[in-house]
Amino acid sequence: MLTTLYLSLLLVIIVGVLLFAIKILQDILQKGIQETRLTVKEALTDYAGELGKRFDHLTYTTDLRLKEINHQVEKKLAEGFEKTTATFSDVIKRLALIDAAQKKITELSSNVVSLQEILNDKRSRGTFGEVQLSALIRNVIPEQHFSFQHTLSNGKRPDCILFLPEPTGTIAIDAKFPLENFRLLMDTTLPDSEKRQVEQQFRVDIKTHIQHISEKYIIQDETADGAVMFIPAEAIFAEIHSHYPDLVESAHRAKIWLVSPTTMMAILTTARAVLKDAATRQQLHIIQKHLHMLATDFERFQKRMDNLARHIAQAHTDVDQVHTSAKKITERFGLIEKAELVPSEHTEI
Repeated sequence: MLTTLYLSLLLVIIVGVLLFAIKILQDILQKGIQETRLTVKEALTDYAGELGKRFDHLTYTTDLRLKEINHQVEKKLAEGFEKTTATFSDVIKRLALIDAAQKKITELSSNVVSLQEILNDKRSRGTFGEVQLSALIRNVIPEQHFSFQHTLSNGKRPDCILFLPEPTGTIAIDAKFPLENFRLLMDTTLPDSEKRQVEQQFRVDIKTHIQHISEKYIIQDETADGAVMFIPAEAIFAEIHSHYPDLVESAHRAKIWLVSPTTMMAILTTARAVLKDAATRQQLHIIQKHLHMLATDFERFQKRMDNLARHIAQAHTDVDQVHTSAKKITERFGLIEKAELVPSEHTEI
């Protein structure tokens, strides 16, 4: 009986000790759970703050880069507009130069007293043609696109060379037109028999001059496939086209262009337009090059934005997974607190 009492008392003491130990263990577990929750919460808060800072910095960097690109685009467009404005201003200036040249030519024509007197000898005739040609060209074509007395690879020196862009190329101009027989043709006192001889000789002189120009000033892979024969008087030009169509056909076959001062002005104006067009195409090529580079930069920017979007999406996914893990940890601590943890349960965190 006494033994049973001792055993009961001992059992009560043991149970009391166990209950006290369990209480202590529960307090320790509760404190550990609270500390763990606080640590996880602080870690999540720090991670969210760091992620927010990185996202803000990334947003700031992206905005700054976009502003730089926008500034560069605006700068390039402004430069393009300035060049276009300068080109139009230059065109207006050139038109004014043409008007001035036409006035000078009109004044020069009014100051010519007698073409027949001027063309009495070859030296005066050659000088007259070269002076007219020089006045026309210098008032229309820029200096760098023509040259007087330029020496070709065959040693010949035309009166003027025009340097035009391809496919036109280099064009030779001859101003030494044979006018001696034309002066005789204009002599109304000349008998009919002599006049026919003069007409025939005039035809021969022109054909010979056309042939000489073709042989001397048309060089393959160096000059254009045609050359210009400058006729220094509208009356002679009209006479040839009116009464000597065979000479015009001969010039066409030999690829020689017969021009008067008026038609020469038209040719030079066209040549100047070709030069302007070539210069404009060159500027457009530069603009297109920069636009292509800009498109490449935009493409690179798009790729980087896509990568950024993927990183942001991945960060969002990581945050969701961390949140899920934290939720599961919290649930697990809740089960521990309720002593409902099943040993065989395997829950993925």
